[in-house]
Amino acid sequence: MTGSIAAVGYGIATLGPGIGLGYMIGKTQEATARQPEVASKLSTNMYIGLALIEALGLIGLVPGLIF
Repeated sequence: MTGSIAAVGYGIATLGPGIGLGYMIGKTQEATARQPEVASKLSTNMYIGLALIEALGLIGLVPGLIF
């Protein structure tokens, strides 16, 4: 087996953003179902949060691929 334990750690680090995305999107859908009139504001905030969370996932994934 080759590689380092850091690659495994970086791979596991991508689980957090994945869970966060699922939770955020689920809550946004729940809020939209309760109040459809604020769907545009919710989706805008969701996309901003999605970009930030996805950046964290990529930061955790790329070093694992490099090393």
